[in-house]
Amino acid sequence: MLKLSRMSYGGTAAAVTSTALVSGLSAAHATKPIIVSALLIAAVADNLIDALSIHVFQESERLEPKDALSGTITNFATRLLLCVSFVALVLLLPPAHASAAAIVWGIALLATLTYLVARERGVKPMPEVIKHLLVAAAAILISKGVGYGIEAALR
Repeated sequence: MLKLSRMSYGGTAAAVTSTALVSGLSAAHATKPIIVSALLIAAVADNLIDALSIHVFQESERLEPKDALSGTITNFATRLLLCVSFVALVLLLPPAHASAAAIVWGIALLATLTYLVARERGVKPMPEVIKHLLVAAAAILISKGVGYGIEAALR
């Protein structure tokens, strides 16, 4: 059975990173192939490094090897699947709409995951959702700013 805790890191990373990538690259007027490439690179390369980092951390915490491996695989798969959902948005929508759709999709994913984790922890969900969305908004805004800055600098 899948545990929410095993999916929470990968789900959070995929939602926020993918949203920031699409937003920032769209602000820089990147083409669909560039945005899709960036998403897939993050989905594979960055995801592998994150999975390895989590695995080593779990080993350092003396988690049972079977549990550490299961958590690592679940994290990797969660992040990969969610990143691919952003690839689908970029491929299916015109660039102007893909960025907005990615923001809505990323916020929905993060809010849902945060809500579920808060419920599982027995804390009030709304303060947690708001706190996490504020951090995500900062990442998205910074990424858009970087994209606009790069576009302006390279004109």
